[in-house]
Amino acid sequence: MKRIIAILLALCLCAMLFACGKTEGEDVTVRVVALKGPTGMGMVQLMSKDADGTAANDYEFTLASSPEEAQAAIANVDIAALPVNLAAALYNKGEDISFAAINTLGVLSILENGNTIESIADLKGKTIYATGQGSTPEYILNYLLEKNGIDPETDVTIEYLTEHTELATKLASGDAAIGLLPEPNVTVALTSAAANGNTDLRIALDVTEEWSKLGEGELVQGCIVVSNKFKTEHPEQYEAFLEEYKASVEYVNTDIEAAAADIAEFGIVPKAEVAKKAIPNCNICCYDGKEGTDYMKAMLTVLYEANPKSVGGKMPDDAFYGE
Repeated sequence: MKRIIAILLALCLCAMLFACGKTEGEDVTVRVVALKGPTGMGMVQLMSKDADGTAANDYEFTLASSPEEAQAAIANVDIAALPVNLAAALYNKGEDISFAAINTLGVLSILENGNTIESIADLKGKTIYATGQGSTPEYILNYLLEKNGIDPETDVTIEYLTEHTELATKLASGDAAIGLLPEPNVTVALTSAAANGNTDLRIALDVTEEWSKLGEGELVQGCIVVSNKFKTEHPEQYEAFLEEYKASVEYVNTDIEAAAADIAEFGIVPKAEVAKKAIPNCNICCYDGKEGTDYMKAMLTVLYEANPKSVGGKMPDDAFYGE
C-alpha cells in the first residue's frame, strides 16, 4: 500500500511539474488575430513564447494583412486587434465583443516626393494616395482636412489602395507624389527609396503632431477586443493573455534590437533593420482598465461627431467597456 501511495504521489508531482507555467484548463487554445504592423509587432514576444512552449496559454495566432481580413476572422477568434472605429462598428452591429485595451496610438505620416508640403493646408488641390478606406486612416485624414478648411470631397483627390505595401512601393519609386501611410510601411518606403537612389521621398507631416494641434486629445488608432463568451468561460486565460501582452509590449519597446529580430523571424516585417527603425515610431502600447476606456471613449467621440457612420452610427454603450 505504501508503494502504491508513493507511486501515486510521484505521478501527481510529475503532472504538477508538467502543468507549471500554464493556466488552469491548458487544453484551451486562445485564438488571436492581429494585423501585420504595430499590433503584430507588439505581440511578438508572446508569439515567440507560444512557439517554444513557455507561454502561460496555448495560442493560435493569425496575422491579417488588412482590417478587412481581421474583420472576416472575428467570428472564429477569441481576441482580436482592430482599428478603434471598426471595433465600435462591429459591436454596434451585434458582435458579442467587448473592449480590452488600447494597443496603438498614432502611427500615420504623410510622405512626399518633393518639398511642397509643409502644412495640412498645402494639401489643397493635391492628389493624396492612401490606405485604410473605411477605417481610422480615412476618418483621421478627412477630419484633419476639414479642420484645416479643406473639403475632402472637392478640394483634394484621395486615391485609396488596398495594400500598404503597394502604396509604399509607389512612393518609393516616385510613382506617387503624396501618400498617407502607417508605420512600419513608412520606414519600408523610405528605406526602399534610398536603396534605389530616390532621395526625394521624405516625411512631410507627422499626423500625430498635426492631430495634437487640434487639441482633441491623444490620437488612438488600434485596440484589442475580446469575445464575451471567451472572457466569461475562461477568465484566467483572458487575464493571462493581458499580462503576457503587456510584457510583450514592454519587451518590444525596450529591447528593440532583439524584438526587431523576432519581428522579422515571424514575418511581421520583412527585415529586422526595418523593424528596428520603425519600432520607436509605432507607438505600441497597452492601456487597459479606466485609462484605456477613457482613451477609447475620447477617440470614438471625435470620430462619431465627425461622421457617425465611422463607428457604426452610434456610440457604443457601457456594456462594450464591461461597465
